[in-house]
Amino acid sequence: MNKVLVSLLLTLGITGMAHAAGDATAGQAKVAVCGACHGPDGNSPAPNFPKLAGQGERYLLKQMHDIKSGNRPVLEMTGMLDNLSDQDMADIAAYFASQKMSVGAADPELVKRGEELFRGGKLADGMPACTGCHSPNGAGLAAAGFPHLGGQHAQYVAKQLTDFREGDRTNDGDAMIMRAIAAKLSNKDIAAVSSYIQGLH
Repeated sequence: MNKVLVSLLLTLGITGMAHAAGDATAGQAKVAVCGACHGPDGNSPAPNFPKLAGQGERYLLKQMHDIKSGNRPVLEMTGMLDNLSDQDMADIAAYFASQKMSVGAADPELVKRGEELFRGGKLADGMPACTGCHSPNGAGLAAAGFPHLGGQHAQYVAKQLTDFREGDRTNDGDAMIMRAIAAKLSNKDIAAVSSYIQGLH
């Protein structure tokens, strides 16, 4: 009886976690509108729009669902996802995940402090290193849904960290991981780590 119950619970759990499998080829045909801000291959030419290339599918899907549902208000994205199905979003995520993120350059004057924060955190303040979730080279942990940061625009990263710190971005879950971390960062810290991330690869 217990084996049957465990099997049933596992089956329900796996089924409950399943989502539409994305098709990168189909996704490429669906990203024309996205390319206006994020670039045709997901490498946004504008520093205020995020690079989507090379992000994990899980992360991209979560952000699209959060934006579409209103859990993550993004003014520029208002209405952009309303007509997309779950399959459309999965295909778009698969396409952008299959692309390679371009790398920028860090401000040489900010590299030392940025690297200290990214690799060592602020342990005296209880802030862990960014590498724990985003990996030493900034590639993130796709399976866990932690984003790829290395090469991301410094301006975009700085805005996200500031929004997390000020409570203007709250879609980091009940654990509030990013809000708790950003709360420990000064404006100078944010500028340094954001610049370091832009040149990280």
